[in-house]
Amino acid sequence: MSNIIPKNKQIILFDGVCNLCNSFVNLVIRQDKKDRFRFASLQSEIGRKLMEERNLDPDKLDSIILINSGVAYYLKSAAALQIAKHLSGGYKLLSYFSFLPENFRDFIYTYVANNRYKWYGKKEQCMLPSPEIKAKFLE
Repeated sequence: MSNIIPKNKQIILFDGVCNLCNSFVNLVIRQDKKDRFRFASLQSEIGRKLMEERNLDPDKLDSIILINSGVAYYLKSAAALQIAKHLSGGYKLLSYFSFLPENFRDFIYTYVANNRYKWYGKKEQCMLPSPEIKAKFLE
């Protein structure tokens, strides 16, 4: 288990150049009232290290990844639904879609993921967080 994971925090690995993914991270930051989550981009050294520790190929993976307790991890729709479960407001209700078969949820997730750059655009570099939220990002 990596020693870079803060105790009692869940890590969200995301595509740092994807506008949709960055919007999602900003939403999670705003709705994470219990300060459960920390973040790293898939493209970062830490993101790559965390994927490799879980035997995930960083060059073949562009899904959101939720690392829970440093051991368990979730990909694609399972990650998104696990994250939603811990958000404030109505976003928590999205976790109820867990009843749908995972392959159906992942089909929809993959369709959106495959079109995210076309629909939402792409940044030239990973986002630079403001000083007040920088502490939520692993370095």
